[in-house]
Order: sequence, then structure tokens, then C-alpha cells
Amino acid sequence: MSKTIDEILAPRPEAQPRIYAYSIADAAHAGLLKIGQTTRDVRQRVAEQLRTAAIQNFTIELDEPATRDDGSFFTDRDARAALARKGHESAAGEWMRCAVADVKTALTELRTGQRFAGTHHETFRMRREQAEAVHKTRAYFHSIWNEDMHAVPRFLWNAKMRFGKTFTAYQLARALGAKRVLVVTFKPAVEDAWRSDLESHADFGGWQYLSRSSGSDPTQIDRRKPVIYFSSFQDLLGRDRGGNIKPKNEWLHAVEWDLVVFDEYHFGAWRDTAKELFEGEDEAVAKQLTTQEYAAGLADVNEDLSELSQQEIAFLPIKTRAYLYLSGTPFRALATGEFIEEQIFNWTYTDEQRAKAEFAANNPGDRNPYGALPQMRLLTYQMPDELLAIASAGEFDEFDLNEFFEASGSGVLAQFTHKSDVQKWLDIIRGDYAPQAIEQLRTGTRPPFPYSDVRLLPYLQHSFWFLPNVAA
Repeated sequence: MSKTIDEILAPRPEAQPRIYAYSIADAAHAGLLKIGQTTRDVRQRVAEQLRTAAIQNFTIELDEPATRDDGSFFTDRDARAALARKGHESAAGEWMRCAVADVKTALTELRTGQRFAGTHHETFRMRREQAEAVHKTRAYFHSIWNEDMHAVPRFLWNAKMRFGKTFTAYQLARALGAKRVLVVTFKPAVEDAWRSDLESHADFGGWQYLSRSSGSDPTQIDRRKPVIYFSSFQDLLGRDRGGNIKPKNEWLHAVEWDLVVFDEYHFGAWRDTAKELFEGEDEAVAKQLTTQEYAAGLADVNEDLSELSQQEIAFLPIKTRAYLYLSGTPFRALATGEFIEEQIFNWTYTDEQRAKAEFAANNPGDRNPYGALPQMRLLTYQMPDELLAIASAGEFDEFDLNEFFEASGSGVLAQFTHKSDVQKWLDIIRGDYAPQAIEQLRTGTRPPFPYSDVRLLPYLQHSFWFLPNVAA
């Protein structure tokens, strides 16, 4: 039945309806969420509902607009019905047995009119630079394949933290039509990001995520749908006593992968031995730190990772169409010319801050997608010649922080080699270095030293100092 023009152009209400969900922290409401709707302040509305029963141990888990993409509205009843269609149990009244992610997925379905598997509720698009990374990489891969369909191209994303490398890598796989993607990292702690990005965004509905910790049987996957397998170098490179591939990993070597992603490519310079992860440390300290970082997997990893110095196919004997390397600090790879300009996408801190300023100028009043990315302020200070001389006698005749802060010993016995000079440096950053103070009095100028200038003190509530080794 067609709608009249008055129905289509119905006046938009001033008060915008919102869908909310809250939980109560007690045994009776464990695993339940109350799904409601209001045009008022959500916290005030919930407080009024619970005031009679004197319930105060509630938490508002969700507060989102009840608006479809076409501008029309949906109700809390629609939300509960969408949850019921997904198999979630309806408890008393407006209570549903579900998780917050389930509610978000139901709301996304109501907004878009689509159906998503699992908890795929995010619908944000790629930022401009993310789309550029995907476009440039895809174009490079295809240019190589056009010349030689059997070639295996390599590409590097040199992108700073919070660029969104995991989400963008998935978008590249999607643009390539990749069905089998292997993600390998030297830092297993990043797995949560890889899993949550895949399982929360609507673009990846139906994609399958597998890892050592997922508990899924890789031989029982739906071969018609894309699959992501996440693994660590420690797990993949481990061999049995006979030097053979672990039986549990044999299936990985039988799959013809469409894309292999090396994440945290810079971490510990994975083409070197594990010992070099902690260059400059005493051997005992390096071994201790290595054990702490990789305690769960060290027993299964070859102690000598010298095989990583070879080409990918030599240390990771699998078949793939292309390699993607992700890093925020690929300094060694760039310095050695491992990748040429056509194989690199760069996104630096300067690029980010420029985009942040340009968006604010061009879109006043709109939410800035770069707004949460903090501005960095760099202050440089001229070191006195007498201190420069201490650490400038090395091979390259340049100031060397490792030399300046060289230290030995451990625990309470640790001490700096250039103890008095380090103390002078501490005096400098506090503005207490006598020779400089006299010069500043003479010229009438005083630079903003970080631990003495009142303008800087509010920014130094927390500080993080990188030093060459544990002794320092």
C-alpha cells in the first residue's frame, strides 16, 4: 500500500527517541538486559523506573538513537523482536537474555535493513587515508600479477599507531576478494584487536575467525566463506624433535592462502635472532625478558631463529598470492631498502595532524574522526658542548644516547658510567644548570624547561622514559 505525501513527509519530532539497555548487578538479573525506549534523558528515565524498588546497582550499557538510515524511527519492541529472531530468550517484560553486542547488532540491522551473523554491528566507513592504503596496495598487487600471474608481491604499510591497520587490512582482503587470509605476528597480545575488528563490523558478516585460542576446528570451516587464521611466529615456527612441522599446523601448509599479513613487523626485528630483541642487555637479563614476553610459547619454539634471516618461503613454507607487512616503526626495513617506494604506504603523525586540522576547517560542527588523536608537542634543547663530547666519540662521531646513559650492574648496585654528566643533564632539564643559568640571566631569556616551567608542569603528570637497558 502506497503512502501519501503527508505520511512520507511527516513532521520530524523535536525529541529524538532513543533505545537504551541497562543491567542490574544481582543474581536474579544475571545475563539479562532491560531494553527500553525514551525521548528523555536516559539516565533520568532509568532512575525513575528503579526508584520505587530502591535499586541503585544498575548500569546503563547502551544509549543509542532509534533512527533508521532513511530517517524513520524504530521502537524498543522492534529491537526485542530482532533479538528474538536471533534466538535470544525473552524474560519477564522488557528483559532479554543477551549481551550488549547482541543488542548493537540488532539495532544495526534495524537501521540498515540488512541481516548480520554474530555480533556485527559497526558500520563506520574507512577514513580517506585507509581507503588510499587499500587502493594503492591493490593496484600494486595487480600490476605485478599482470606482468607475471605467478609472482608473489610484497607491500609495506608504514603507519603510526591508531591508523587502524587491522580494520584496513581486512578491507584490503575484501577488496582483493581474498577467501583465505593468514595473519602472523611476533606479538600474540594483539589477537584481541584482530578478532574484535572482524567480528564486530558489518562489512565482515559471515567471515570466519580461527586461531590457536579460538577452539574451532579448522578442518570443519565453511569453505564457501572467507576465513582468517591468526597465529604467532612462535607457534608456526616451532618444530618437533625431528625437525618436522607440528602435526596441528600441517593443515596450514596445505592451504593456498590468498594473503599473508605480517603484523608488528618491526617488533624485535623478527628477521634476527630472539636474543637481539633486547640488544644491549646482559645475556642473563635478555633471557629473562624473553621468557617473560613469550613464556607461553618458548618451549615450542626453535631456540635459534636464524631461519628468519631467509626469504619468507624459506622459514614459512606456505603458498600465498601476496604478502602485506604492517608496522609503525619499520626503520630497519626502510634503511636497508627492503621495500621500494612503490611498495610502501606511509601515514605519519604529521599526516594525521594535518588531516585533523583540515577536517575541522572544512567541516565545522561535524564530528572530527581524528578528534581523539592527541597533538604532540616536541621541545628540543641544546646540550652543552662538554656533555656532547662525552657521547660523541663513537664510530660515527655523533651524539649517542646509548653511550651517554651507559650503565652497568643490577639492582641497587647499578650505576651510570658517566654519573656526573647524567646529573648535569638532569640539572639542565630542571633549569638548574649553573653555566646556562648565568647565560640566561645575561640575555634575559629562559627556555621552558620541562620540570621547572609552570606552563609545562600540567602536561607532565605522567612521563615515560626510554633508557638503553635495565641497569640505566
